[in-house]
Amino acid sequence: MTQTKTRRPRRTYTDEFKTQLVQLYLNGKRKCDIVREYDLSPSVLDKWIKQSTSTGSFKEKDNRTDEENELIQLRKKIKQLEMENDIFKASRADLRTKINVIKNNTHKYSVSAMCKVLQVSRSTYYYESKANKDESQLVADIVEIFRRSRNNYGTRKIKHELNKMGQQVSRRRIGRIMKQVGLVSNYTVAQFKPHSAKCNEARIENIVDRHFDKQPYLNVVVSDLTYVRVGHRWHYLCVLIDLFNREIIGYSSGPNKDAELVKKAFCTVKTNLSQIKIFHTDRGNEFKNQIIDEILDTFNIERSLSMKGCPYDNAVAEATYKVIKTEFVNNQRFETQEQLGYKFADYVNWYNNHRIHSSLGYLSPVEYRQNTLKKVV
Repeated sequence: MTQTKTRRPRRTYTDEFKTQLVQLYLNGKRKCDIVREYDLSPSVLDKWIKQSTSTGSFKEKDNRTDEENELIQLRKKIKQLEMENDIFKASRADLRTKINVIKNNTHKYSVSAMCKVLQVSRSTYYYESKANKDESQLVADIVEIFRRSRNNYGTRKIKHELNKMGQQVSRRRIGRIMKQVGLVSNYTVAQFKPHSAKCNEARIENIVDRHFDKQPYLNVVVSDLTYVRVGHRWHYLCVLIDLFNREIIGYSSGPNKDAELVKKAFCTVKTNLSQIKIFHTDRGNEFKNQIIDEILDTFNIERSLSMKGCPYDNAVAEATYKVIKTEFVNNQRFETQEQLGYKFADYVNWYNNHRIHSSLGYLSPVEYRQNTLKKVV
């Protein structure tokens, strides 16, 4: 039975170790003793001694002769010329042809050199040369998330939903797939033109003063109205929004833009109204009247009014209505008030319980409220 000879593992030595052995030899220790003690080959020790005494460096490039360096440079130039001669015809080709030429010659030339000759960045080559992965499942997931969002989510929120499913996908890739399959979000960025006002015309102050973030639960509720076409006339929507988690805690719809519509929204609030500390709105007559005053006085709610002509003072309500218009109103037709009321109630339920908000850490308002209040308790 023949025994196979085990191959000795390659050993590496530091410059400090090499210097120490050379110094032992220079101090009088015999080569044979050094070789035997440190288990070296005589040729290796001779090489180190020669390098140390001639150049003082153990690096190969520092110990080459001028002829050796010239020979290395000549070999590089020959290799460069051979490469340029082989791929010169592709230098004016399209990108895909250049990528294929580089890929077909990687066994002969370096990728960096070929990219330089063909004027293609290495990152472009590596990206384009990757085999196209099957994206059918990813496309199906993106389409399903987009459908569940009622055609509202953009790349940011779809990316977050994919992360929850265990998929790490860039927004650029999601955007490319959405463009390929024709998914266009209803959502657009809300824009307002600021209007300056010298002073408030009423005695009631702007208590909120644009402090919309980090408000406690039910500390500030904001409201506003917007219009929607029903049949051949205008109807109106009213929502009450808690700044704590942007949840719509009350809502109503009707044919008249008046205090009764606001009162109807208060009637849908499921929590105790006395928990609300501040009610903030603009200076519309539907909010400045006896009916609303009686509600606020009854439940000891303090009133706050925006500065005249400045929508930024009620920006959360304005932005919420922009979202409602984009995601709900603009995509549907309403023939009757009953139909509007039913569909608006369905949308509010989806908005509160399922629609994720980036400002809430990609949680729905109800999820954010439950998680936050649970920690407080």
